[in-house]
Amino acid sequence: MNPSLAHTLRSLQRNILAGIVTIAPLFVTYLIFSFLLGILAKAGLPLIWLMGTLFPETAVNRPSVRFILAIVLTLIVLYVVGRVTSQVVGRKAFALFESALDRLPLVAKVYGSVRQLLDNMTGKKETSQRVVLIDFPIPGQKCIGFLTRTFTDTTTGEPLAAVLLPNAINPTSAILQVLPLRCVTDAEMTMEQAMSMLLTGGSVGPETVRFHQPEIQSVNDDRSLAAEQTPLFPAG
Repeated sequence: MNPSLAHTLRSLQRNILAGIVTIAPLFVTYLIFSFLLGILAKAGLPLIWLMGTLFPETAVNRPSVRFILAIVLTLIVLYVVGRVTSQVVGRKAFALFESALDRLPLVAKVYGSVRQLLDNMTGKKETSQRVVLIDFPIPGQKCIGFLTRTFTDTTTGEPLAAVLLPNAINPTSAILQVLPLRCVTDAEMTMEQAMSMLLTGGSVGPETVRFHQPEIQSVNDDRSLAAEQTPLFPAG
């Protein structure tokens, strides 16, 4: 290959990679804000459409104005709800509302599960749930997950763990894995740090993460395995 052409191709490749590294954080930030703003706009659009029907000759019927007004309206509603529920009377009223939901069989199950998950992820309740790492999708590659509960295998008596694995950029979509508790590594991260890593694609996060199991636990596991493999009556 012509040396000048090879030099040009290497320079082109280097500059493209530099551009990707520069643009990637901006692109991830754009995706996150687009997703959040889209949700806010969808929540407020029905009322904005009603306003446009009542006032057809106003700027409310413009798509861009509708989008902005829907976001502003949703933020105002969220602020008012948060302000009211932070007061004593508001908390009591919200508690009555939740007790009414508990009487609806299907709604109570879904609402209670989502409420408990959000409370745990925001640290409102002291629970054993924590941020963990598990081997996924293949051994040697770790995935960030939230240990939601532990239970026991009825066949072997081995402790099991239910781990929720949110998708990066879009944590609202996730899968649930059930695996032995010994295969779970405590990442020593807070819920906020884990959510920051997920939302930013890993560009924001703690400086240190526990990737491997502690050596003491590994040694104990090896000793237990060796004891199981040692025959009770060795051959004479």
